Amino acid sequence: MLAAVASLAVGACSARDTGSTGSGAPTSAAAAPQQAADAADPKGDGKAVCSGATLAYAGTINGGSAALGQNILYGVDLAVKQHNEANPGCQVTLKQFDTEGKPDKAPGIVTQVVNEPAILGVVGLPFSGESKATGDLFEQAGLVHITPSATNPALADHGWKTFFRGMGNDAVQGPAAAKFATETLKAKKVCVIEDDSEYGTGLAKEVTSKLGAAGGCSDKVKTGQTDFSAVVNKMLTEKPDVIFFAGYYPEAGPFAQQLNDKGITAKFIGPDGVKDTEFLKGAGAAAANAYFTCPCVPEDNFKDFTAAYKSVEGRDPGTYSPEGYDVATILLKGIDSGVKDRAGLLDFVTKYSGQGLTKKFKWDAKGELSDTPVWAYKVENGKIVNAGQIS
Repeated sequence: MLAAVASLAVGACSARDTGSTGSGAPTSAAAAPQQAADAADPKGDGKAVCSGATLAYAGTINGGSAALGQNILYGVDLAVKQHNEANPGCQVTLKQFDTEGKPDKAPGIVTQVVNEPAILGVVGLPFSGESKATGDLFEQAGLVHITPSATNPALADHGWKTFFRGMGNDAVQGPAAAKFATETLKAKKVCVIEDDSEYGTGLAKEVTSKLGAAGGCSDKVKTGQTDFSAVVNKMLTEKPDVIFFAGYYPEAGPFAQQLNDKGITAKFIGPDGVKDTEFLKGAGAAAANAYFTCPCVPEDNFKDFTAAYKSVEGRDPGTYSPEGYDVATILLKGIDSGVKDRAGLLDFVTKYSGQGLTKKFKWDAKGELSDTPVWAYKVENGKIVNAGQIS
């Protein structure tokens, strides 16, 4: 059942500009946040002492939407490698567990995770469906897990004390996306297309509820669908100014391309599940007309992080790479503080308050953050670039 599990013997912010103009409209890309002077560093003071400590990444590594999980995994890997290089007396092992992002496969994988006593904390799971399917397993094991990207709001309503979210949920992203479509892109009519995932259906509901008079146009697609002719023909009839796609990039790419092939000129907005270079490949020429919303912070000014990520991981950081790095750093700080068991690390995260690269981290009783910025992105010269903070 475990498609890929690897044990890596890994070694090797003062107040920020909020990016707001005061008018509620997104500001320019120049408003990307600077790295805070007090941002947590996985290296710590280099004096940590520990033995046998293990963290895990659990989530998609292979599969249809693998790029989104890989972005996070490599951020986690970078944090652990930097920590181990700086702390010879505390070598933390990182194990990788591949769920392929599938809710039906994830419980078996997470069962393997919780049955390894050395694993004290987990970064994951990336997707809402698999997170919903495994939350009880983490809770029963008392194993803290921080998701850097699962955004369905209902995940925080199960009463799980081990669940923490490293960014804003769709109750934050949905209104921001509606605001971006109607206020920034000046859309008078928005069609919301949702896939059948836990993520897509939840996000579509949040966006639609805030569109007001601009809403009322909607349709549904299925995960794995490749022919979107029926929905495309409906868009020809509806003639929206903006099409918002609530789902992931494997379907969003060809859907956008088929819209473009039919001459539909509506602007295309995808959420965080679409914001990936794989979407650009799938959408082809249609990508030039695309925008994105994401509760992820642009890494434009995180120069040291970006340089280290490219050097160590051999690629550019992507959506949620900095968030993966941030939450891994928090778990590492817990180990460095002397935590030796799951209960101790859960208590450390529950009480944690500190600045990261992307935001201030302090969780409420449901595992939600109070600092939850949402940003807009656009395609420019074949790349996804910052288009300003929405909320």
